Amino acid sequence: MKIVLLFGAGKSATVLIKYLLEKAAEMDWKLIVADTNLTLINQKIAGNSRGTALNLDIKKTDEREKAIANADLIISLLPAHLHILVARDCLQFNKHLFTASYLDKEVEELEPAIRSKGLLFLYEMGLDPGIDHMSAMAMLDKIKRKGGSIKSFVSHCGGLVAPQSDNNPWHYKISWNPANVVAAGKQGAIYKQHNTIKELTYENVFDQVQTVAIENAGTLAWYPNRNSIPYISLYQLEEAETFIRTTLRHPDFMRGWKKLIALGLTNELPLSYYTTPYPAEIIFQLLTTNNQIEKYQNWLKEDSLFAKQAKSLGLLSSSMLIKKEEYSPASLLQELLERALGMNENDQDRVVMQHEVTYLLQEEEYSLISSLVLDGKNASDTAMATTVGLPLAIATTLFLSNKIDLIGLQRPLSATLYQQVLPALAKEGVRFIEKEIKK
Repeated sequence: MKIVLLFGAGKSATVLIKYLLEKAAEMDWKLIVADTNLTLINQKIAGNSRGTALNLDIKKTDEREKAIANADLIISLLPAHLHILVARDCLQFNKHLFTASYLDKEVEELEPAIRSKGLLFLYEMGLDPGIDHMSAMAMLDKIKRKGGSIKSFVSHCGGLVAPQSDNNPWHYKISWNPANVVAAGKQGAIYKQHNTIKELTYENVFDQVQTVAIENAGTLAWYPNRNSIPYISLYQLEEAETFIRTTLRHPDFMRGWKKLIALGLTNELPLSYYTTPYPAEIIFQLLTTNNQIEKYQNWLKEDSLFAKQAKSLGLLSSSMLIKKEEYSPASLLQELLERALGMNENDQDRVVMQHEVTYLLQEEEYSLISSLVLDGKNASDTAMATTVGLPLAIATTLFLSNKIDLIGLQRPLSATLYQQVLPALAKEGVRFIEKEIKK
């Protein structure tokens, strides 16, 4: 019997756990879910005899090593900075590792050893990154096979709220790690546009409200996502004049979020001077100290949208009590976001992805657009959990069925993966619609 070990039972794990347990009897495997929250694990295992809950602190080396040594394949949904602990243990105990997180420099240094041991470390096997890679490579390979030359590639992706659950002035609800929502854009952005490399600082990422029309989702705003440049060579698109990876939000979200950044409310330096348990008074003290209070008060008077957004988050509240003794502006904002924009039990989220490719074929220019719009079922069975978890679950099933023969440190860029995973995703309702236009 094969043993699959999953680290992390949080928001993104729900559909992954459900899928793996549904396949467990047929595939003759056991799923062990390790987390510090046993109650949460047991809720998601739901009494399935093929699932086991393991109370584990990932930072305790002995516990972590024992769990990894006894498994055949490890899936990590841990915060990104903890993956390296798991990766080194997987290498030590000769175990395969799958994760939805970005591939980083620390694990890249392990690549020769991973390959020499014949192991597969599959990174970026989620939504974005993950489904974006596979769906993009399927499009690009198809164009290249018929002799097309790529002129422009723009890839949009966002986790949003479904219209039927959109009831706040941010037009947003949190369906994934709230810390990542607060940290969005902090790395700045680099991309290629009209053969020019453009670099944006954090403060400039949200400057312009640029929009895109999405089939079945309306008009959304986008901002450039991190560093797009390394993906040019990964996608083999050196000839493209434009290459941009973006994140989607509602236009009103972009307008309000830019103001929060300008006020310093996403700053991670500890607050050491607040003397009140009420958000409005803490914000007043912070902005007075930072000489931003006049700007803030003017925005509240002159910008009715921002006034509604600030009120909805509790920034104006002198009755709501905060929970912790120590905060940074960012951690305070995160707590307020979780309270105000958390999903209720029957809320539905929405995942939107769209690739826009312009290419030349026999001196004619074409536009190929591939779009995905998926709504979640409820606050637990979300579109985000589906699109992050299913690629990992399907890849796990294929790998343990000996249908993936890759080794080394990999991203899901090869036909070996996308030709198998994309049809399996489509069977689960995660499917793209393509439209091609001759310009």
